[in-house]
Amino acid sequence: MAFRNLFKRYIPHKESIASNSIIRLFDEYLHDPNIWHIHRRSSAGGAAIGVFCAFIPIPIQTLSAAALAILFRINLPIAILFSFLANPITVPFIFFYSYKLGSILFGLEENQITNIIPENTTIIEWFNTIFLNIWEPLLIGCLILGLISSFITYFLIRLIWRIGAVVKWGNRHKLK
Repeated sequence: MAFRNLFKRYIPHKESIASNSIIRLFDEYLHDPNIWHIHRRSSAGGAAIGVFCAFIPIPIQTLSAAALAILFRINLPIAILFSFLANPITVPFIFFYSYKLGSILFGLEENQITNIIPENTTIIEWFNTIFLNIWEPLLIGCLILGLISSFITYFLIRLIWRIGAVVKWGNRHKLK
């Protein structure tokens, strides 16, 4: 199947993942063959877990994706690959829209944050004034957008995989 070959070409191999110092924490669980198989359910599940973990507003998305992939026995390399959706280019957009959603749900005004930003702040002052005021809407927004994005990813990959299988079956039938 073309979709399967595409995943096999671009996902990291078992040896490169097992050699990672962080992933090595799960060494005893890495021998489960279910986390290495590439099929429709494990690939879609791995992508969904990776996308969800990409929306977590803490810097351990890859470790979270690996832990959840092992826990749910879905494809580990695909979960790790999709967790890199959160990268330096996409994180500002993810956090901005997550905060916007969370602030709408909490009923906060848009300019509420800009009114509390003092000039010439240090990191500690920023944390004490800004982050302590925005963490709740940011976290709720990240969780909601992460869940929605992971559901969409899961069903989209299942659909694409199914379409690929139907096309392959149709081509095989035409050859007879």
